[in-house]
Amino acid sequence: MPHTNMLAGCLGAVLLAGCAHTIPATEPAPAVDLPAGWSQASQAGSKEWPDSHWWQRFGSDELSQLVREGQESNLELAAALSRVRQAEAQARIAGVALLPAVDAYAGASRDLPLAGHHNANLASSGQLQVSYELDFWGKNAASAAAAEASLRANFYDRQTVALTVTSGIVSTYLQVLSLHDRLEMARENTRTAERVLTLVEAQSSVGAATTVDLARQRSAVASQRAAIPDLLQQEREAQSALAILLGRSPQTFRISDHGLASIHLPQVTAGMPSELLSRRPDIRRSEAMLAAASANVEAARAALFPSIRLTGSTGTQSSALTSLLNAQTLFANVGASLVAPIFDGGRLRTERDLAIEQKQELVQNYRSTVLSALAEVDTVLGQINSLDEQRRLKEVELEQTRVAFNLSEIRYKAGAEDLMTVLDTQRNLSDVQNELGKLKLKRLQATVSLYKALGGGWQAG
Repeated sequence: MPHTNMLAGCLGAVLLAGCAHTIPATEPAPAVDLPAGWSQASQAGSKEWPDSHWWQRFGSDELSQLVREGQESNLELAAALSRVRQAEAQARIAGVALLPAVDAYAGASRDLPLAGHHNANLASSGQLQVSYELDFWGKNAASAAAAEASLRANFYDRQTVALTVTSGIVSTYLQVLSLHDRLEMARENTRTAERVLTLVEAQSSVGAATTVDLARQRSAVASQRAAIPDLLQQEREAQSALAILLGRSPQTFRISDHGLASIHLPQVTAGMPSELLSRRPDIRRSEAMLAAASANVEAARAALFPSIRLTGSTGTQSSALTSLLNAQTLFANVGASLVAPIFDGGRLRTERDLAIEQKQELVQNYRSTVLSALAEVDTVLGQINSLDEQRRLKEVELEQTRVAFNLSEIRYKAGAEDLMTVLDTQRNLSDVQNELGKLKLKRLQATVSLYKALGGGWQAG
């Protein structure tokens, strides 16, 4: 009768297990107040998003090749891929608890005869044992769901790393090209200063220029020349940074020697802010981490309830190998066990409370990530508008500064202008050229930042 009751209890537990609640695959994202549009107007009226190969819009085959190389060889990306594979293994491990466990046992023994005994007994046994924990309260399902959510989080994390690496390659490449331009401008300004120095020396030889004038122009030439070594060092550092992003040795890496004139400035527009939630991998990662935390809460709650385990075994035992498979030697048994926590010093309840608070932390982190993403896009849009206006005004300034320098040089040759005016206009021209070069780079890099802020064309499938 007791065995009958136990069997009935086991069957009832199996039937009720089908009614146990399941863990949702995804956790609904917390509500966040989203604006209807961006405070900074986009460059065009249409609301579009960058595509997955956004770097090609800069019009550089060399850049596209470098991006492909970086996506294949970057060491941070390789490490992120390894983390994804680790998470896949963890998800498989967590899923094992939902399946039965099967163990096989086999053994043999021989009784050796002592003095005066001649018979030896040979015994053997074999057993197959199956055990299964009924996931009545959903603890194992919750643990598996948490592992799957962590896997998604690692996948999104890798997408975030890929986006950061790609934008870093593009931005650093543009910096190298900008330094090529600035080096060429520095060399051109040095040649201009040397030409003026030749003129001053000629006038000094006939008494038309003073020794002070000669010293001032020689100082101007030295100042122009001194700018070149610093720019060369900046160029080397930028190339080294680019090589590291590509997973290459900096000592053997160098890109083509050309400037930003070959780069096309793409026009980027931003879609509606609400769409950003599905286009930023860091936001999707926060959602996945929140889902994992929710599943952990369910697992911690389920741990407070009893666990039910069914076991069954079948096997053979014999005192002789020849009768190992004899039907009379076969045996089987089934059983069920229930383990319920009675006193653990409050550990399980504290673990549940800890899991709840960890989830609440991730809720706030998710909202913070969304707000930061919205602010980032708006800020970059504002930077682009500001840089466009700065460049327009700086180009006007450059044009007028070049006119002023050319006229001052002509007037100095004719003796109608003093050297100080020539030096001032020469210095102004050099400064404006340098500032315009920096603005051009900032504008291109702001475009890269906008691509990154918009998710870089990535979107979860």
